[in-house]
Amino acid sequence: MAGEPETTGGAGPGGSPGEQDEDAGLYERWVQESIRNPQRVYRGLFYVVTLFFLVTMMFPFYWLLVLALTPNDQIVDMGLLPRGFNVEAFVRIFELLPFGRYMFNSIFLALVTTAIVLLLASIAGYVFGRLEFPGRQPLMLLILAISYFPPAAFLLPLFDLFTGNVSIGLGPIAIQSPVLFNTPGAMILPFSSLFLPLAIFILTTFYGQIPDGLEDAARVEGTTRIGALFRVIMPLSAPGVATAGILTFIAVYNEFFFSFLMNDGQAQNWAPIVWGILGFQGQYTQFYNLMAAASIVGVLPVVILVVIAQEKIVSGLTAGALKE
Repeated sequence: MAGEPETTGGAGPGGSPGEQDEDAGLYERWVQESIRNPQRVYRGLFYVVTLFFLVTMMFPFYWLLVLALTPNDQIVDMGLLPRGFNVEAFVRIFELLPFGRYMFNSIFLALVTTAIVLLLASIAGYVFGRLEFPGRQPLMLLILAISYFPPAAFLLPLFDLFTGNVSIGLGPIAIQSPVLFNTPGAMILPFSSLFLPLAIFILTTFYGQIPDGLEDAARVEGTTRIGALFRVIMPLSAPGVATAGILTFIAVYNEFFFSFLMNDGQAQNWAPIVWGILGFQGQYTQFYNLMAAASIVGVLPVVILVVIAQEKIVSGLTAGALKE
């Protein structure tokens, strides 16, 4: 009919009207379905985040395994798969160096530091969490601020102190600092001071949530404040104590700065695992497969601890949430 606009089925810039309606319909249905069932969206986001975490966090361990299984002379232009299956590297790391002693040194340093930190942090956490005194909040902020100081700021004074180069003169008597270099004390003391503030903060939060009536009941029975701390407060705050201890152990076990500089790298001088891994780096040859194998073996204690402690922490938090 003349004068009426002619309708065409041609596609516009964004596609045909039918395709645009279909895309809009799919999007609207997806939005409506997401509103009706938000758990589906949360589940999808969880899978995306989990996949991203696995790719970014687990790939380095996979790459270490690839390097460890590949002979050292074939580690050139590597792909994603190992060139061979050379499990001998996991045996040679114990034959060429006393790698077991290096691991023992790291575990020993971590355990002793964790015990010291938990003891001091428990007392400090009890004071900050359960006692009222002037300046409590500024002092807590000061402790937390100290924890952010870079470890390099303490290196030179601590090195002079632990090598016996610091003396305090008291008239005719001069007190010389003890020589702690190549001893566990040269690492345990800095470790304890570095990781103590975080443990104090964690335990202060947990100890402050314990009802006063439970401690008062223990005090009525004749228990002192220290006795109430170790018999009542700490058992009821087991998740917090476990969390502080595990974080301290892992941090000390993985510490590099003081572990590398406060000893000469010999296993008999309490050198930790970082020296054991670097021991496979020669002057002219780098045994990358042995370094990768040593890294995998060295991280196993931490992995086992995390797997075991994760269940205990979750169960402890769940049990604590159900108590009044």
